[in-house]
This record gives sequence, C-alpha cells and structure tokens, in this order.
Amino acid sequence: MADVMSKEQRRKNMQAIKAVSKLEDIVAGELWRKGMRFRRNTKTLFGKPDISIKKYKVVIFIDSCFWHQCPIHGNMPKSNKEFWRGKLDRNIERDQEVNHYYRENGWHLKRIWEHEVKESLDDTIQTIISFVDKAKKAES
Repeated sequence: MADVMSKEQRRKNMQAIKAVSKLEDIVAGELWRKGMRFRRNTKTLFGKPDISIKKYKVVIFIDSCFWHQCPIHGNMPKSNKEFWRGKLDRNIERDQEVNHYYRENGWHLKRIWEHEVKESLDDTIQTIISFVDKAKKAES
C-alpha cells in the first residue's frame, strides 16, 4: 500500500515519535524522588525495559493499555482492523517473548498497566518499591 503522506510529512511525523512516554516520565520521576536509582530504556537489555536495575536483575515495563492490549481497556480501532490486529497482536507476542526471556534468565520482571498508574500513582510507586526491595533481598 502506498504511503498517503509525502516524504517530508512522514519524516516530520516520525521525528515526533518519542521512545519515552509521559507516563514513564511520571513514574520514573516519582521513583527518583523516593531515592530509587535505576536506568531507563536500557538498549543493552532485551526489549529495552522502561526501568532497569542490572545489579538486582530487575526490569520494569510500563505498558500502554492500547498498544499492549490491556484486558480491561485495550480496544481495537474501528477502521483498518486487519492492519491494527496484526500490529497489536505482534506487540502482545513480543511482550510474551520478553517475559519468557527474563524469567528463563532469573530476572525479576514487573509489568505495570497504564490504567494502574492513572488510577493511583501512589499505590503504583509503592508496588514498584516493594517489588524492587524483594528483588534486592533475593539477589543478596
């Protein structure tokens, strides 16, 4: 299928796409304020986790309800269904591959849904802190 945008329009569109979401910024900022130290979008780790602490083998992914098809809020667009089904199904497959990789290699993996952050940022932050503390004890 031919692109409906000119090369210049497509270039501008693609430049506007950022690797880091506002949601990730909010969570990372709160964790940093609470004294937690970590890396973001670590390219050397499989799946580029949103938050990682290699020392304790911790990876955290903050998943968008739309892009990762949350069972509660994930909805399929009404138009171009075939395109979106393939794209979103592949995202789910990739998430499963990433989960499998980290579990097989003894890492502590946590996935946080977008709606969890939006419903209660404080609870989400506390959940992450508890998760990391538990991982620290397991790795000590």
